[in-house]
Amino acid sequence: MTIRRITFYAVIALLVASGVWIRLATTGFWGQRQGSGQITAVPRDGLVISEKQRRQTDAKHGLSAKGSIERSEKKILFGDLHVHTTYSFDAYNTSLPMYQGEGSHPPGDACDFARYCSGLDFWSINDHAEGLTQAQWSQTREMVRQCNAAAGDPANPDMVTFLGWEWTQIGDTPEDHYGHKNIVLRDTAEGDVPTRPISSREQLFPGGTDPYGLMMRLLLIAGATDSDSRQRYFDFVRFLQDRDELQPCEQGRPVRELPDNCQESAPTPTELFAKLDDWAYPYLTIPHGNSWGFYTPPLSSWDKQLAAHTDPEKHEPLIEVFSGHGNIEAYRPWRAVDIDAADNRVCPEPTADFLPECWRAGEIIRERCIAAGESEQECERRAVGTRANFILTKDSGHWTVPGSTVEDWLDAGQCRDCYMPAYNHRPTNSLQYGLAIRDFTDETLPPKRFRWGIIGSSDVHTARAGTGYKEVMRRKMTDSALGMLGPPAFLVEREPSPDFITLEETGGLYGPYFERFSSFFGTGGLVAVHAQGRDRQAIWNALERKEVYATSGDRILLWFDLVDGQHDLRYPMGSSVSYERTPEFEVSAVGAFEQKPGCPPDSLRALAKDRLQRLCGGECYHPGDRRKRIERIEVVRIRPQIKAGEAVGSLIEDPWRVLTCPPDEEGCTVYFSDPEFAQSRRDAVYYVRAVEAASPTVNGDNLRCERDESGQCIAVQPCRANAPTEYSDDCLADVEERAWSSPIFVDYDATQ
Repeated sequence: MTIRRITFYAVIALLVASGVWIRLATTGFWGQRQGSGQITAVPRDGLVISEKQRRQTDAKHGLSAKGSIERSEKKILFGDLHVHTTYSFDAYNTSLPMYQGEGSHPPGDACDFARYCSGLDFWSINDHAEGLTQAQWSQTREMVRQCNAAAGDPANPDMVTFLGWEWTQIGDTPEDHYGHKNIVLRDTAEGDVPTRPISSREQLFPGGTDPYGLMMRLLLIAGATDSDSRQRYFDFVRFLQDRDELQPCEQGRPVRELPDNCQESAPTPTELFAKLDDWAYPYLTIPHGNSWGFYTPPLSSWDKQLAAHTDPEKHEPLIEVFSGHGNIEAYRPWRAVDIDAADNRVCPEPTADFLPECWRAGEIIRERCIAAGESEQECERRAVGTRANFILTKDSGHWTVPGSTVEDWLDAGQCRDCYMPAYNHRPTNSLQYGLAIRDFTDETLPPKRFRWGIIGSSDVHTARAGTGYKEVMRRKMTDSALGMLGPPAFLVEREPSPDFITLEETGGLYGPYFERFSSFFGTGGLVAVHAQGRDRQAIWNALERKEVYATSGDRILLWFDLVDGQHDLRYPMGSSVSYERTPEFEVSAVGAFEQKPGCPPDSLRALAKDRLQRLCGGECYHPGDRRKRIERIEVVRIRPQIKAGEAVGSLIEDPWRVLTCPPDEEGCTVYFSDPEFAQSRRDAVYYVRAVEAASPTVNGDNLRCERDESGQCIAVQPCRANAPTEYSDDCLADVEERAWSSPIFVDYDATQ
């Protein structure tokens, strides 16, 4: 055999071997699947639970001694009904070495964190259904059962764990966008829960949008700096491959007739509710993040969803107002995009309260144009063109201003006077807007409306349920790593240009401004329930009654009642009441305990030192003896529409009343009434905010604007996600932590 022939066969063999290696590497052959993780089966010390209840009882007695009516014997329990693990794609993605991630956090980590780090009373797992495999769903169900088994006496457990998932829908236009909803199930036993979660679509990356195709998978593996990193990428590729192999369920068949191992999907909420009702297991659907402009089209609103609802009070009884992704509460009159008289989308001019992103895009180009020596007329032409070009996109307009930085955009697109707002807040998808609207389409029926109970949760992606107990460790306790998910710098770096470019000219760069929205991640909120006991059914009953409230993370105690002295009755938050007299209300609030450093003895006893450090960072919920002071009670009144097209802005009064509290850490009780209710002869919705004294909070000031005398932002100091030197910066700013009660819905009834 000649040298040439040997060389030829060697080359062929090398090519074949390379092809086989590439095939095996990019389909996960060397990767290992995540397990559900280990659970530390050591219940919390019963004395800790009883001491918590004693201190809560003492707080109620302290309020009663000051003249408020004695409260019921219901317990206030704190939980988190929105928790992701690395069974979710975005969570696994940011756990990788390229994002300086700390590695896998499977469901078992969430159980241990909730029990020993944050000391919750209850929580729910909610991984994205769009990528969950049948094996992962089975493992999730088993983990939930194990976590509950470790809780001690089911009638008085140290913690209750609920099973659930997230239905994650994103549309490109207001017409096809519905947003994200968590599904929480009451039961956990096999045969009492769906055998498949229901996703919003049949594929994790529909329409060929997979960011981890063959070439990217190869680059990940080839770019690993050591064998440990390489194995983590092999494992991630296995994770991706399992999702690629998911097979969609046949549409149109009853859910119980479908095979267990197919991927069930429902592209609209109507279809989702129909499938959940078909399963006929007790469930709650909780929308969240609805005003979050990171993925919500600018003109999206609650109107479309309300019109499509068959029974909004049954299918969506609760809403998550606050999470680690911000606050969706407030309605504002401004918009990111306007519609002109000819029904065209246009860029609105800035106001004292709001700077549209499209407008700022034009100003960036104008400033560059003038600096380049062009005429004012030419620069105005380019600014106008930039604004028109920008609004053609949903969330990708920043790519059309080449070479722009986070600092260039100032506070464009953001709510300036909202408490810790969601990034690029969409006011017509806010809580207040949803409570104010009605649907009058069917004149034969009473108009439909939302009657939400209000909760908070974390929306955390590192399996850390209830992260808001301390304002520390931004990289561990918030989702700021999600801000690193944009394309690598070498793909996006461009020289600043004095003229805009279209999206087609960007080279395929689409998607949100990941780095910018890192400044809007906080440590997350909590849901509190007024429950008759600590057990699963008692918590579920409170959720169904809507006798619940949200907090921004602090464990504030809050009571809000309509007091009917004529009949000696009290209606708690979440109630719907028919009334024709002046309604009178009582509110009591007690601030959260200030935290001691470190972890309490039962956490130190239960978790090994290295696990305590990895999960909790050495910092747990560890209350001291002093409470934060409640500064004031703010009352919001909303009078829902009585006819189609009634302007919403005039119906929302925020705040309607502000009631100051004495400087006393033992709490605050206030009273108010509404004599206008009977006079106006229209329904009203009332909810309250209990506001604490300001304290340092992660990302409390978001972009950290420097403002001029008129209040306009002239410079920003963003809280970055992609600069390792800044990981130690918790971006703290003093803000007023708070609790939001569920509303009391008072319907005018002249027949009483």
